[in-house]
Amino acid sequence: MALTDEAFDAGVVDLDPAGGAPPLAGKELTRYRPDEAGRIRAAAELAAAAHDGQRRESGEPYIAHPLTVGRILIAIRMDADAVCAGLLHDAIEDTGVSEHELRERFGSVVAELVQGVTKISQLRGQSRTVQKAETIRKMLLAMARDVRVIIIKLADKLHNMRTLEYLVPQRRKRIAEECLEIYGPLAGRLGMYRIKSELEDLALRVLQPAVYEQLRRFVTQRREDRHRYLLRIRDLLADRAAERGLDLEVQSRVKHFYSIYRKQRDRGKAIDEIHDLFGIRVLCAHAGRCYEALGLIHSLWPPMEGRFKDFIAMPKSNGYQSLHTTVMGPDGRVVDVQIRTRDMDRTAENGVAAHWLYKQRQRRGTEPSIITKLREWDASGDTPATPDPNTPEFFEHVKREILRDSIYVFTPRGDVIELPRGATPIDFAYHIHTEVGHRCRGAKADGAIVPLGSELANTQVVEILTASNARPTLRWLQFARTSRARTKIRQWLTQNDPDLILDRAIVAKRSAAAQAAEPAPAPAPGRRRARSAGDPQTILDPDKMAVRAGGFDDLMINFARCCAPASGDLIVGYVSRGKGITVHRTDCRDLLAIRDLDERRIDVAWESTSPKQTFSFRIVAGETAHLFSEIESGLRKIGAHLIAGKLEEGEEAARRGMFTVEVEPGTDRAAVLKNINAIPAVHRIDVA
Repeated sequence: MALTDEAFDAGVVDLDPAGGAPPLAGKELTRYRPDEAGRIRAAAELAAAAHDGQRRESGEPYIAHPLTVGRILIAIRMDADAVCAGLLHDAIEDTGVSEHELRERFGSVVAELVQGVTKISQLRGQSRTVQKAETIRKMLLAMARDVRVIIIKLADKLHNMRTLEYLVPQRRKRIAEECLEIYGPLAGRLGMYRIKSELEDLALRVLQPAVYEQLRRFVTQRREDRHRYLLRIRDLLADRAAERGLDLEVQSRVKHFYSIYRKQRDRGKAIDEIHDLFGIRVLCAHAGRCYEALGLIHSLWPPMEGRFKDFIAMPKSNGYQSLHTTVMGPDGRVVDVQIRTRDMDRTAENGVAAHWLYKQRQRRGTEPSIITKLREWDASGDTPATPDPNTPEFFEHVKREILRDSIYVFTPRGDVIELPRGATPIDFAYHIHTEVGHRCRGAKADGAIVPLGSELANTQVVEILTASNARPTLRWLQFARTSRARTKIRQWLTQNDPDLILDRAIVAKRSAAAQAAEPAPAPAPGRRRARSAGDPQTILDPDKMAVRAGGFDDLMINFARCCAPASGDLIVGYVSRGKGITVHRTDCRDLLAIRDLDERRIDVAWESTSPKQTFSFRIVAGETAHLFSEIESGLRKIGAHLIAGKLEEGEEAARRGMFTVEVEPGTDRAAVLKNINAIPAVHRIDVA
């Protein structure tokens, strides 16, 4: 099957169809040298011949997929080796083409890139399984060696997501969840926001079709009004800029659907209550002009307090630079504004691909920090997380520490420290120095004393208070979010406390009442949800709800997955050798199979560790698909926070639930209960 120039160049690459922007054409090979263009065409010819006769689930010839992957890579200006590898990325796995043949015809770089993508694609594990953990480990190590492997994989995933409707529902859902959990965050960590946005929108369309359609209709209905309004802003800004001699390019933009969905979910508001859905982007000649443009914009429209961010002076860890501000525009409408240079804009769209790091061999420190970190791990032979890659905990840890965005905090001397979002003063202390961590007795953030387990915020000035007699405690393992801090704490506890039992991330303290007590892994930070179709059935925030075991409150607890205990359940603890204290519901059927339960049984009880006031309530409600979401939304509206809860089937199609909330001191509990009782599905509510 021969490919003509017209066949190769047909079609367009549209990386942002939801935003209404014109399609981004990237087929032409004129930016490549003649020899590079020839290699790309040869790769397309080989791919067409190798996949001849194969068809996709849609029924179209399989060659359509590698050609589209190649076009996406051309559109984001990848080098010829990456484009060739993208065109041939399925050749080794799905055809008779060998790695040796690729090496002979296209060179070792292309062969290694194809082999790297092939190894990743051969491990298609389910979410939160050992196989997926191994997939992520291999993927991260591949990134460490050559970031182009992941860029090719992102292009492959993007086209697959665009054609997902041809797959069976279960497979569609699995791939969409994988995009939200892995590939979207990976694209973000690499600064590739156009691909990240489209992946997230396409995943939302599969996982929440009704929400997606509502957002699509809302954005479409407001398009003309939005266009006229933004033209007013653009024209006024352009006129004032011309008066000052500023050369500015003003573009309008709309937040992508998944971003709007997250705003709704996080703020607990309906879509028509979210006002900052659109804005403008101002492109300038150089960084100095960006600050002049900022001053001009603030002179025209008042800025909203707390909504300014300077990512030019302090770029994100993926290289993103821009000024962000939110103003109260004409007619009292909220407008988001981004101000950046044209070079910054190219970086913001395509991230690491915009710099061709692999070709330019830039100095360390100029590449996204995730790559630098992974290279250090790869060089040391370490893995990018404390848990064993053969355990499900590895995947959760990677999502928390590697795929999560970074924050930047300052030392009192002005040094910048990068930490994963969610990091605590304990993580900061051990990042500074091991001994600073060991001797930590307290911390200040922006001059105020903060708890050691509190989350640090971006740009805070953090000071660690030390004392010669201070020492790590078991509770610090609950506070620590980074591998370094957890490893150092465990090492110190093992060496200095003979009553401790340690096995990887498992630690517990012996007591006179339970000499055989052994530890269990700490719950992963953030909420633990057990899901069914639709809403979650349990919620537990381990940072706010804990279990007291055997008279001690500093033991590390593991919750049994067979019965998923939640706050309010009657529970019992079992001390298992090598696995620690596992908490079961007292009515768990698996307890019947434990022969030595009586000998290893330990009393456990729920307790709140929230620094705020907490109370619990019970409800009886009718059947509804989104009761949990409605309760969370109702609590957020009055400043309360759900930290634990569970719904179970009751009699006569009713649902019974127990919930624990935290509120600010002085909050009227009756007002909280009244707000929840107003939910149509709730029949009765009582204080527990």
